Amino acid sequence: MKTIRGIKIGGLQQKIFNLMLIFIVALIGVFVAVSVYQQRSLTNIVQKASVEQQESITEVSEETMKAVLETSMLRSTALQAYIANDLFGDVQTDVLTLQAFASELFAHADSFPPHPFYEPDPAQDGKATVQMQHEQGVDPEDSQPLSLVANMSEIMLAMFESSDKLNSCFVATADGCILYVDDRSGSYISEEGEIYTFDVRQRPWYKQAVEAGQLIFTGVELDAFTEIPGLVCAAPVYLDGELVAVVGADIFLTSISDYVKNTSSENGFLCVINQNGQVLFSPAEEGAFKAEVSGEAEDLRSGENEDLARFVTQALSERTALTLLSVDGKEYYLSGAPMETLGWAVLSVVDQEITYKPTAAMLARYEEINDEALGTYEEGAKRSAQTFLIATFIVVLLAVIGALVLASRVVKPLEHMTKRINALSGSDQAFEMEPVYRTDDEIEILAESFATLSKRTRDYITRITEITAEKERIGTELALATRIQEDMLPNIYPAFPERSEFDIYATMDPAKEVGGDFYDFFLIDEDHLCMVIADVSGKGVPAALFMMASKIILANNAMMGKSPAQILTDVNAAICSNNREEMFVTTWLGILELSTGKLTAANAGHEYPVIRRADGCYALFKDKHGFVIGGMDDVRYKEYELRLKSGDRLFVYTDGVPEATNEKNELFSTERMITALNTEPEADPEQVLKNVRAAVDDFVEGAEQFDDLTMLCLEYNGPQN
Repeated sequence: MKTIRGIKIGGLQQKIFNLMLIFIVALIGVFVAVSVYQQRSLTNIVQKASVEQQESITEVSEETMKAVLETSMLRSTALQAYIANDLFGDVQTDVLTLQAFASELFAHADSFPPHPFYEPDPAQDGKATVQMQHEQGVDPEDSQPLSLVANMSEIMLAMFESSDKLNSCFVATADGCILYVDDRSGSYISEEGEIYTFDVRQRPWYKQAVEAGQLIFTGVELDAFTEIPGLVCAAPVYLDGELVAVVGADIFLTSISDYVKNTSSENGFLCVINQNGQVLFSPAEEGAFKAEVSGEAEDLRSGENEDLARFVTQALSERTALTLLSVDGKEYYLSGAPMETLGWAVLSVVDQEITYKPTAAMLARYEEINDEALGTYEEGAKRSAQTFLIATFIVVLLAVIGALVLASRVVKPLEHMTKRINALSGSDQAFEMEPVYRTDDEIEILAESFATLSKRTRDYITRITEITAEKERIGTELALATRIQEDMLPNIYPAFPERSEFDIYATMDPAKEVGGDFYDFFLIDEDHLCMVIADVSGKGVPAALFMMASKIILANNAMMGKSPAQILTDVNAAICSNNREEMFVTTWLGILELSTGKLTAANAGHEYPVIRRADGCYALFKDKHGFVIGGMDDVRYKEYELRLKSGDRLFVYTDGVPEATNEKNELFSTERMITALNTEPEADPEQVLKNVRAAVDDFVEGAEQFDDLTMLCLEYNGPQN
């Protein structure tokens, strides 16, 4: 062995140095390999999570948009049909009133003297005026029926002035004269000052009323003098079975036409179909939904598009479900509702592409965020690589120096031990191997410490990588699920500011990010309010998904006008038909008739409701319980009725309220809940829910919430005045 500058070449000191150097280089190599592998694994995890999130965004967004679109379109279509039906119903009432007056007048003609009548006067243009016209060859002075019906002048004038819907009202006699009220006197006089004759008995409304023998509505026709499109409601008047007159009123449809055209947007519009399946009003300028005059329009019920024909036929007789149809080469969502007075229907048409736009926008924004995050990650990776190279150089340099120092310190004890052995002789037992053992122990401890540190470092990096990726994915999905669930429940208060018959308020506080409880309330029609509260078995995301499906199915069945018992029966059948996870939901559903206070309800295994009469306290109402929804096929539910009076209140809840648990494992209980309700029995629904929640919070004293807390309170104020 040679010694160069204190280092023994070929000796133990060199071997220790070489061993340490090889170990450090190998360790750095393993660390680099593990880091590269983990980086690639992290990249794959992020890419896979990105694809799954995009698929989830697409699926949830499109399904949510379709559900929201269905609810919105069905309610909007029904409302438009109701408004239009109300308009023509008022006109029908006015015409029936004129028919009754005219019938009495002819039946007692001897009791009424002749009444004066006047031809159109251009000076009265723009003012409501009673005036007369006649057919060519008819002398109005010789018309006894005309002088008789002129006694209705004041009645017709008052009817016209009190209505904002009528463009005129009239009485046409069987001998070719007509007495009418309008504000367009100038329209009936030529430029030469001559009064136009009027073919009374040739007008479509006269012929149709006589032919039908009862009140009729004509199709859309052009006015004889103004050529403005309008619609006439007319009814015949008989005396001893003989036609003596035809009474009627007409409406110019310009305002309806303009309103329908103004509904046109980029994605949809409204249109009106008459009883013959013809499009009367529509903003469409071409295609199947283009509006035409009734004599030229095509009957959609007999067109080549059989699906559209069936849909239009159904819409003329009943409210339709949301239907996807192909019309003129495009896919549309359609809903329809009949106008019972006329036998017409209102159709709502929405381009299917509207359901894809929010998804595209969300995906575009997601890609933008993902690209920004990827850029930040790559930049950070570059800085980390540079830092790693510098750190590696420093570590290697320090390792070389350390190996030299360590080798020197290890060899010196060995040399000292050799001298001690050589110095031993005879039976001298003073030699001990402590220095040798101490050297071995230190080396062993150092190796074990380094191995433990390396193992902990690798395990830590692996755990951090997995936890970070999983946390980001779960956090994103739960945040999206929480927002979707919140948006699915009514959350704008006051919920119906225009309705004075009731006040309603509800809350849902999930035990986890998303919950299985839900509530809902909505108007089935103008006189019926539906209320639902339910509790899905289980917690978290599975319960939330089951909750959304149950809520939509319940709402769809309720909007069909079914009874509470039938709703629960049909919903149970729908859920049991595809319930492989064997989940179930307890449900209380009630329908309140606002005009009478009659509450019809059914209970599928849910908590008892609480009732407070106006002059009393809150108390449990032990109603009839059926089996839980989703638990068993072919279950038939029973319903019961309650009569709410003005000032009465209804409180319903899920089992998360009475079963809230404190740190002593004690339940809040139904008794404490009733006590909390009666602390301020006169409070409005919102304050009632706050009082109960405050009582629960005081009781649990910070203990973890294990179940969803959902409550709904209704105050009935009596029928609307």
